[in-house]
Amino acid sequence: MTVAGYRRVAQSRGRPILSGVPSETAPSPADLTIKVASGMGAVDPAAWDACANPPGARPYNPFVSYGFLSALEESKSATARAGWTPAHALVEDGNGALLAAAPAYLKSHSQGEYVFDHGWADAFERAGGDYYPKLQVCVPFTPATGPRLLTRPGERAPEAREALIAGLAALRDRAGASSTHVTFLPRDEWEDLGARGFLQRTDKQFHWINEGYATFDDFLAALASRKRKAINRERREAVANGISIERLTGGDLTERVWDDFFKFYMDTGGRKWGRPYLTRAFYSLIGERMAKDIVLVMAKRDGRYIAGAINFVGGDALYGRHWGCVEQHPFLHFEVCYYQAIEEAIARKLSRVEAGAQGDHKLARGYLPTTTYSAHDIAHPGLRRAVADYLERERRHVEAMVSEYQDYTPFRREHS
Repeated sequence: MTVAGYRRVAQSRGRPILSGVPSETAPSPADLTIKVASGMGAVDPAAWDACANPPGARPYNPFVSYGFLSALEESKSATARAGWTPAHALVEDGNGALLAAAPAYLKSHSQGEYVFDHGWADAFERAGGDYYPKLQVCVPFTPATGPRLLTRPGERAPEAREALIAGLAALRDRAGASSTHVTFLPRDEWEDLGARGFLQRTDKQFHWINEGYATFDDFLAALASRKRKAINRERREAVANGISIERLTGGDLTERVWDDFFKFYMDTGGRKWGRPYLTRAFYSLIGERMAKDIVLVMAKRDGRYIAGAINFVGGDALYGRHWGCVEQHPFLHFEVCYYQAIEEAIARKLSRVEAGAQGDHKLARGYLPTTTYSAHDIAHPGLRRAVADYLERERRHVEAMVSEYQDYTPFRREHS
């Protein structure tokens, strides 16, 4: 492995995270070269998207698109200063064509990931180890399942994926990172990494599944009578105070609309996290680049917007992300975030709605427990053993919890 120069772009406890990390390795026997990009700006957009969202190969995922990831960096939402040092792994062939890529970041903290390893970090630090930096393969601030080992289809795809996994291991070692974490990845990638020695972790979310419903009323008809009446009541009361609901996309997403939505995001984010992760510039950038992939549900009263939720449209799913409001009204959150998303997914004939992390209250609104996956490669043998033991017990707990939730779904027994 040859070492090329790499600018010092972040600090961890006073040490440069990427000092000495190679930007390129020596060619492998299969003439594949592994490189590390210090930002999306160093990658050709079309080449990245050919790996991330190859037409016809798998459903489109908006979060691994060049437009979304570059907006995070250009808006200074995911940068070294914020503790997210971009270190995207790339695999090129002998002609310089990009065959595989992974969105990767060297992290100096564990915020904004939604797969929690604070306990691992604390234990390792108390034992005298340095948990940070760590290598995080993910989409920042986005607890939505999607591909992480982005491989361009073709006869060289299998060896390109192998080279990509090897490249992540090399990057972790050269950066002095304690571990590699691949989060919210699909099950096939999870199993693939598990077979290569990664520790396997599971968790749960609540997703709404489209069983071929033609209308929202068709969905309601599948529910138990009591649950159906409760949802109808919530929807009536949500708009009882002169509130109207709008769904905005494409050219509807003006800067004035983003100004209003950002106020909602800041209010909720400030209460949940103390300091919201995303900047105002991020919304302008995705509005320019991804307007057709966005559905903004906005609630209006007395001529002004008072609440909103942003959704991203994938090839087979609607992804609910952020919600906020400047006025509190009963059940408005459920209407804007959950019921409007269901209506939109039915209208677009999408297979599901992913409504983000956590939230047992989603179950009563027709969102079912779904297992999510992450994979972890830990360098220190002692920490690895301890984490492996914990994850074995945690997986059993998650499996039991998902199974138990099935007894409390709102659907009629004959439907279930």
